[in-house]
Amino acid sequence: MAEQENTGLTLSAKLRYGAEAAAFFAFIGLFRAIGLDAASAVGGFIGRHIFYRVKPIMDRARENLRAAFPEKSADDREAIVREMCENLGRVVAEYAHLDKLRIDGSDPRITVSGTEHSDAARAGGRGFIFFSGHFANWELMPFAAVQYGYRGAEVYRPINNPYIDRWMVAQRRKNGPAHQIAKGARGTRQIFTTLRRGEVVCLLADQKTNEGLPIPFFGREAMTTPAPAMLSLKLGAPLIPASIERVAGARFRMRVHPPLEVPQSGDADKDSYSLTLALTEKLEALIRQCPAQWLWIHRRWPTTRAQDQVRGKRAVQALGGRGVGVESEGSSFT
Repeated sequence: MAEQENTGLTLSAKLRYGAEAAAFFAFIGLFRAIGLDAASAVGGFIGRHIFYRVKPIMDRARENLRAAFPEKSADDREAIVREMCENLGRVVAEYAHLDKLRIDGSDPRITVSGTEHSDAARAGGRGFIFFSGHFANWELMPFAAVQYGYRGAEVYRPINNPYIDRWMVAQRRKNGPAHQIAKGARGTRQIFTTLRRGEVVCLLADQKTNEGLPIPFFGREAMTTPAPAMLSLKLGAPLIPASIERVAGARFRMRVHPPLEVPQSGDADKDSYSLTLALTEKLEALIRQCPAQWLWIHRRWPTTRAQDQVRGKRAVQALGGRGVGVESEGSSFT
C-alpha cells in the first residue's frame, strides 16, 4: 500500500491538515446524507455559481482555452468555463458516493462500450495499460475496469493532505482496484510487476510533469511523461485509450478505444517519442469532442519563464540525450 504517512509532520502541519480535513469531511458528510443525485446537483450548482467566481483559477482556464480554441468566440469559451465548473462541482460532491458508481446492480451508473478492444488485449496474454485524462468524473475508469472483470492496479498522485489522501485511497478500494500505486520510482516497479502478471494498469496521462518530453498539445509544447510509452514498448503492453463522458447528472458513459499503433523503428528513443506523441494526440482529440468536460485549470503548459527550460530540454534531446527513464521519480502518471 502506497499511502502517505503522518510521521514527520510538524505540529503546525498537523493542525493545518487537520483543519482542512475537518472542513472536507463535513462537506462529504453533508453530501452523503442527501444522496447521490441530490449531492451531484448541489455540487454542480456550487461549481457553476461559486467556484466559477474564483478569478485567478478561472483566468487560467480562460487563457488555456484562448490558446487551444482561438477560432471560438469569447462567449463560447466562457460557456465552456461555466460547464467545466459545474462538472467539477459535481465530481467533488460525488466523492461522497464513489461506492455507488457502478456498471451493474439495481441502479447502474456507468455504461461501457468498446470492450472488444480491451478483451482482445487480455486474450493476448499480456498486461495492458488503460490511459485516460481528467474527463467528467475521472475516478470511474478503474472502477469500470475492475467491475467488468479485469484484475490490476490504479496509479494515482497522492494528495498533499495525508488525512484526506488516506480516505481517498480507501474510497477507491471500495469500488475499484484494491492495488493502489502511488506515482514515483517505487510505483513504476510495481507497475512493471502488475503488467508482467498479465493484468491491467489504469492511469491518467494528461497532467504537467517537471521531467519528460516537450510534446505538442493543442498547438503548444507541454512537458509530457514518456513513461506509459516506454512501459508499453519494453513489455509489449498495449496502450488502450478510455474516455468518460457525463451523460446526465450522475450517470456516465465509458468508451474503450482501439489500442495505439506501436512504432517499431528499432530506435528506442524515437519510438518512445512517437508513441508519447500518439498518446497525446489521442487525448487532445477526445478533449475536442467535449471540451467542457475536461479540467482546463491544469497548469498543463509552461509559463513564459518556463519556456526556456522546455527549449533547453529540446536541445538536449536533439543531441540524443533524452535521458528520461521509466523509473525516474519525475515521471508522473496522474
